[in-house]
Amino acid sequence: MASRHLARSIALQTLYEWDFFDKKPDLEEIVERNIEMLAGDFDEKDFVKKIVFGVKNTLEKLDKIIEVTAPERPINQLSLIDRNVLRIGLYELLYSDKEEVPPKVAIDEAIELAKNFGSDTSGKFVNGVLGTVYKELSENELNQNDGVKEK
Repeated sequence: MASRHLARSIALQTLYEWDFFDKKPDLEEIVERNIEMLAGDFDEKDFVKKIVFGVKNTLEKLDKIIEVTAPERPINQLSLIDRNVLRIGLYELLYSDKEEVPPKVAIDEAIELAKNFGSDTSGKFVNGVLGTVYKELSENELNQNDGVKEK
């Protein structure tokens, strides 16, 4: 398994456990234990932590985006896997360095996580939500560039 994909898998399992216990356990403890148990000698530990704590620090914003983008599926009714895959995908899509994680890579990786860990429909659901957000981002960027004349 590629290092970054493994990192995202560990991040998902960490966020899943934290969410399962209603965000009460110490997230730092969970992430350290999961890295040790699931990866051992691993060069992407910082990437795992960047995702995990990035999601934690932007959780309210991410959940609001999910609620707006998928109103027919309330956030508290989503499976723990789907909810946390979307959080990771949205975090990478919206907040990560685009040079480090291009938007299409963020989407593709989230879809793969959903397919590997979720239900039969998780991949399509994640693709739909992230695709909608990506499309809106692209349209906003195009609209911001309208009327701008280069010298």
